[in-house]
Amino acid sequence: MNEVRLILTCGLPGTGKSTLARQLATDRGALRLTKDEWLWALGSTPWDGPTQKKVEHELWLLAQATLRLGLGVVLDFGLWARTERDEMRAVARDLGVGVELHYLDVPADELWRRIDERNSQPPWDGYPIRRADLDGWLLLFQAPDVAELAMFDPPPGSN
Repeated sequence: MNEVRLILTCGLPGTGKSTLARQLATDRGALRLTKDEWLWALGSTPWDGPTQKKVEHELWLLAQATLRLGLGVVLDFGLWARTERDEMRAVARDLGVGVELHYLDVPADELWRRIDERNSQPPWDGYPIRRADLDGWLLLFQAPDVAELAMFDPPPGSN
């Protein structure tokens, strides 16, 4: 399937977004942009808020340019806020491309198990996520509801 799409992954750390993003990019022949990978590559960390915002902004501009060239993009950001998802959907639709949202929902205890395991591996072992961080994020995260999910396009061939 080679239809131009903006494919968004949505969920908290540990849900499997990056694993899914890699698979979707391979399956669809799309460019994958994973924010955390770029932060690490630039010598920063996901804890660096100002750099994170700059990287998100630049990757979003790159995603739009790529879509304009007719190539699909898998954007692996997390997208915790509905307003972020709404904005990206609107911009992509203005560019004339379909938009998919892949929401990954994992119970908190399983998230922590996965995060704790990841914390033992580089580069996360130097900048681990604490359980208190996850607990706070669980309160902040705005999960998409059925009505919001219906605003996105289904994956090709799923109808």
